[in-house]
Amino acid sequence: MLIGIPKEIKNHEYRVGATPAMARALVEAGHQLLVQKDAGTQIGFSDSLYREAGARIVNTPTEVYACEMIIKVKELQEEEFPLLHKGQILFCYLHLAPDPIQTKHLVESGVVAIAYETVTDVYGRLPLLVPMSEIAGRIAIQVGATCLQMNHGGKGRLLGGVPGVSPASVTIIGGGIVGTEAARMAMGLGASVTLIDKDLNRLRTLDSLFGPHLKTLYSTSTAIEESLISADLVIGAVLIPGKTAPKLITSQMIKKMSAGSVLVDVAIDQGGCAETSRPTTHTTPTYVVDGVVHYCVTNMPGACALTSTQALTNATMDYAMKIADKGYKQALYDHPGLRDGLNVCLGLVTNESVASDLGYPYTPPMKVLS
Repeated sequence: MLIGIPKEIKNHEYRVGATPAMARALVEAGHQLLVQKDAGTQIGFSDSLYREAGARIVNTPTEVYACEMIIKVKELQEEEFPLLHKGQILFCYLHLAPDPIQTKHLVESGVVAIAYETVTDVYGRLPLLVPMSEIAGRIAIQVGATCLQMNHGGKGRLLGGVPGVSPASVTIIGGGIVGTEAARMAMGLGASVTLIDKDLNRLRTLDSLFGPHLKTLYSTSTAIEESLISADLVIGAVLIPGKTAPKLITSQMIKKMSAGSVLVDVAIDQGGCAETSRPTTHTTPTYVVDGVVHYCVTNMPGACALTSTQALTNATMDYAMKIADKGYKQALYDHPGLRDGLNVCLGLVTNESVASDLGYPYTPPMKVLS
């Protein structure tokens, strides 16, 4: 199969869809790779490394998007929509539920769009989302601690405090991968951490994992509001796979938070879990609403692009190989978890959550494949 690896063009996005090691594995399996010039240069993956792996370097995105299959990281940007062609396989993060414009273009182009974030494994987990969630959870605490500094608009509280001075109070909403890693980082820095989730079994697991250092609360509007009022830093870590994130943090709750507090909404890729959240970029990552600093960057792991690329491609390589070796029809037919990643196929919306949220008729993937 002819596979294209484009250079990412989203704001401050330096990740790349394939490392030289992944490129070599695909070439050794008999596939051809076209890598756009300087696709990985910013993180140390030079064009010469891709050439040594057997890939061919091309100068323009037009050349890359002529390939049968595109492997990239982030969702398509406006400039990339015209480059798509019918039957082309697109394998990347999509986050379509809060993005009607991208969905419209994918439907109209007739591509086969397989989203990293809805691929599942035999246990129902999200193996291609996990590595970025781990990184995003940890980064959330780093950027949150920075935003609490007065020179970044915060109230001037040090996350871990010092002897004789109490640490910052961190509230995490959501106990999945993002929330767990955020809690781990925050507690490691000495903060006082409360985690809120509606899954009691998950709360029991986290209680066993972290013991009395982590305070857990069952999720209700009252619990969220009371925790936000006393919080210095809030991490939004809510995920419903494929669907728009629920707005668990209302604008009225934000108004009750103290001035200089910080909200890091990691759920912003799926629309955000606060009513006051809106997407931002690494160039202008924050804004203030009612005195609360909001950090809502939609590609947070891109800030640590080398680590993120290595972690992501460790997870995606086997799936990419299946698609390339078998073709998308056979690969999706043979692997139900990969089939769960099919969001749009030949003009039809094949993810039930995306169809429901955006008002498209839902077509089961097996119906399309047959």
